[in-house]
Amino acid sequence: MRSLFAGLFALGLVACGQGAQDAQAQDGNWTQDELEELVHAYIVNNPEVIEQALIELQRRARQREQSSLFESVENSSAALFEDPRDPVAGPDDAAVTIVEFFDYKCGFCRRSHEWVTDVLDEHGDQVRFVFKEFPVLGPESVEASRAALAVWRTQPERYLAFHDAMMGSSGPLPSARIDDLAEDSGVNVETMRTEMESEAVSDHIAEIRALAQNIGITGTPFFIVGDAVIPGADIAGLERALGEALGG
Repeated sequence: MRSLFAGLFALGLVACGQGAQDAQAQDGNWTQDELEELVHAYIVNNPEVIEQALIELQRRARQREQSSLFESVENSSAALFEDPRDPVAGPDDAAVTIVEFFDYKCGFCRRSHEWVTDVLDEHGDQVRFVFKEFPVLGPESVEASRAALAVWRTQPERYLAFHDAMMGSSGPLPSARIDDLAEDSGVNVETMRTEMESEAVSDHIAEIRALAQNIGITGTPFFIVGDAVIPGADIAGLERALGEALGG
């Protein structure tokens, strides 16, 4: 603790215009109480250093979080990128794979879905999306995810239209609304409803939840773009990560 105060005091002296040698010379001639008083006075006279320190602490915390997430993603790469049960869009040999964990009732997921569709429209031959159905917002979310996975399993050609319809929907997603959106998307609703109750669908959702927990994903949306992890609907971050992944 004594060395900490001495260091802060030295920093304060330098910041106040005195040389580092003078600060070093003074070190050791001050009691701890005197050092504390001088450091306190320096902070009071220069309160911006507190803001700067907090900003730096936040930056380092985000950096540690990103490093931890990236390490977890690397350790789970097969489950993230190569699960044959996951709905996908785009060519298998695409230059960039984007993984998205989402919930159909999540407003931020719905907001970021416009970016997803734009990327598919603009870079469809270079980008492959892997959609991770991750319902976290209650029973309606679970039912919607079960319906989407059932469509992927039985009518995969209809999945993307159904996915877009549910992402573009506003408000609640009760059973009747899900069926209407499915029918409007060309889905055989009876087949979908039968497959929704299958053990395979239940297992798939359970394993995605376990995967998210292992990685440390606590909310939606959550994107992996090439080598970057992007929590939340950070459109600017997504654009930057995609540009880097595409070599732009």
